[in-house]
Amino acid sequence: MQLARIIGTVVATTKDKALEGSKILMIQPLTDKLKPSGAPIAAIDTVQAGPGDLVYWITAREAALALPNTFVPIDAAITGIVDQVNVETE
Repeated sequence: MQLARIIGTVVATTKDKALEGSKILMIQPLTDKLKPSGAPIAAIDTVQAGPGDLVYWITAREAALALPNTFVPIDAAITGIVDQVNVETE
């Protein structure tokens, strides 16, 4: 599970039937200090996140398991909206 910020949306007029009705968002992966990490990616939204939201997301086979139909062609899924991050320092 990783943190990311929602930075945009993807409009796809044609997609796999198993993904019809699913929203695709562009996310910017973040470090544990909430700094950008790597290139933005597209992810299926399972929690109704919106622009600017801080979210957590998963990849690989686990991403497909976040959807009702678990046999879908996805690599990333947004699985939660983060309300607050607390990091204790020494």
